[in-house]
Amino acid sequence: MPEKNSAWECLELIRNKNRPTAIDYIPLIFGEFIELHGDRHFGDDKAIRGGIASFEGVPVTVICQVKGRNLSENKNTNFAMPHPEGYRKAMRLASQAEKFHRPVICFVDTPGAFCGVDAEKRGQGEAIAQSLYLFSKLKTPVVSVILGEGGSGGALALAVCDRLAMLENAVYSVISPRGAASILWKDAAREKDAAEVLKITAADCKSFGIIENIIAEPAGGAQNSPEETSENITAFLSETLRELAKLPADELLRARYNKFRKIGVYSE
Repeated sequence: MPEKNSAWECLELIRNKNRPTAIDYIPLIFGEFIELHGDRHFGDDKAIRGGIASFEGVPVTVICQVKGRNLSENKNTNFAMPHPEGYRKAMRLASQAEKFHRPVICFVDTPGAFCGVDAEKRGQGEAIAQSLYLFSKLKTPVVSVILGEGGSGGALALAVCDRLAMLENAVYSVISPRGAASILWKDAAREKDAAEVLKITAADCKSFGIIENIIAEPAGGAQNSPEETSENITAFLSETLRELAKLPADELLRARYNKFRKIGVYSE
């Protein structure tokens, strides 16, 4: 088997401007995607997009964090850092999915929630907390896939689910390596050291029981074949949704609760 990439190598791959985003995968995986806009409170956050789609003939709700490939796209999506209205839009769509018994599929790809003054004024922390609460009790299957960056609470807000998977080179972290280096060593230049210490790779997260599945990427990263990567994501979603469809709502919620209760590795 080929040697797995280090955390730093993964970071370099997911920061590649040609790496596919959720917007690239949606037409490859789903049919008849109809985007829905707005949170019905403040506005429409373009860092989070969502709507109704068809997956193998079954209606589903898709919610995704959106990265851009150039400065213009990144400015339009706030560099994939959602405002509170983005999380409230996600909650609105998830609640609608529960009402109509549609599975929810989330694609996570964010360095973290936006921490600007306006976001805080509009209740960023409260919006993320409400999202965690709502997704934890949603009476319909929820599946999340981390496509690239899974940064802090901004990612966790869409990662409370029944099954969590990561692309092979994705990362999932409580803080960015640069932020960790600034705190631990008062030296942001030690970002590479922090990346290894944080244990943020898909292999690390699976070994800790944080995720259930690792989705393979082609050699050199997903950008070398978005079609192959989308086929691998489709295969994971297909098998997982069939499995979750067999569970009654009360069993689904109990298993979701236990999934998060058992996460954790510590030493004394």
